[in-house]
Amino acid sequence: MADPAHLHAELAAILRAMGDVAVAVSGGVDSTTLAVVAHRTLGARAAMMHAVSPAVPPEGTARVRALARSEGWRLHVLDAGEFADPRYRANPADRCFYCKTNLYAGIAAATRVQILSGTNRDDLSDWRPGLRAAAQHGVRHPYVEAGIDKAGVRAIARLLELGDIAELPASPCLSSRVETGIAIDPAELALIHAVETLVGGELKAATVRCRLRRSGLVIELDMRAHETLDPAMRAALAARIAALPGGGHPISFAPYKMGSAFLRPAAHV
Repeated sequence: MADPAHLHAELAAILRAMGDVAVAVSGGVDSTTLAVVAHRTLGARAAMMHAVSPAVPPEGTARVRALARSEGWRLHVLDAGEFADPRYRANPADRCFYCKTNLYAGIAAATRVQILSGTNRDDLSDWRPGLRAAAQHGVRHPYVEAGIDKAGVRAIARLLELGDIAELPASPCLSSRVETGIAIDPAELALIHAVETLVGGELKAATVRCRLRRSGLVIELDMRAHETLDPAMRAALAARIAALPGGGHPISFAPYKMGSAFLRPAAHV
């Protein structure tokens, strides 16, 4: 990996050449680090756009708001409106296309400046329908333009002394936990978040994903946490999950597998 100071300088140079920008910031490490670099480089010429919805974990919104206060961002909080889109709610394999279409349309309605995303070079190696929506809205990806991958993003965050942000685990939107083809329901997303919060707190797990499948809830855990679960612990956790609002699903536990709720089209397997 290149020197973090060099990566930061490359990124800052790209941003300076853009002029006024609007950064779509979710609260994850990629977009949050980009927002910090954009503001520290461009000052008032950079605005931060954060969308709230039932699919956005509240801690992400809290993180964005806290940084906006401490860094002095121009922050605009908006409802991207994806839950009013029946195509998104149907949860097809290209759900992310409809999510990002609504997001970027919402940002474009609020500003005429260049929209930026936190997409990094590693993201280009997977099928990501949201990138098609970005292309349709002229969104630019400064990390990609600078050749920066996920490790590089984290290195920049450490260079800028962003603390825990540099070590944030990947955390896609809550809708990504719902198996493809099962309709997206805000109440189910609230349950998913509550389960992940409960299990993560109890087990101190590095990774927790609550997948909503046709067979019920599958709680996926990093290998260390999964191996610590004995039958009594599983039963106790399952009982507490079942007691949550809407928690009356069959419950099972499994090792974590990235993107396991996503059933991609055969052409992209």
